[in-house]
Amino acid sequence: MPVFKLPLSGDVVQSIYPSFFSPTGGQFGLVNITVGQSSAPDVEKDVLSDVGSYGKQIGQVADALLAVIEHLEANDAGPLGEDKAITAFKDLMHSVANVKDRHGRHACRPKRR
Repeated sequence: MPVFKLPLSGDVVQSIYPSFFSPTGGQFGLVNITVGQSSAPDVEKDVLSDVGSYGKQIGQVADALLAVIEHLEANDAGPLGEDKAITAFKDLMHSVANVKDRHGRHACRPKRR
């Protein structure tokens, strides 16, 4: 039996594609969120609701990458500090840490700049 929910009573999903607003179509409303195409949308939905948001997932991957970079630098693995991508990543991590600090959240900040 299908689940019926009244407006403002819970998880109501409705896509409206009025072609007259855009030549390619699109959704029109107060809040429109497009997460792109997925080969397994049910899995993606469950991961987002049960595991963590995209921001949380990316943040944990970035923290782990920072730990690997700092481990390599501590063991003199080479001139990582001269790599533009590594420098840009560390600058990004400093910027994210500044925002997290303003909100009282734990932040992994690069030790070397």
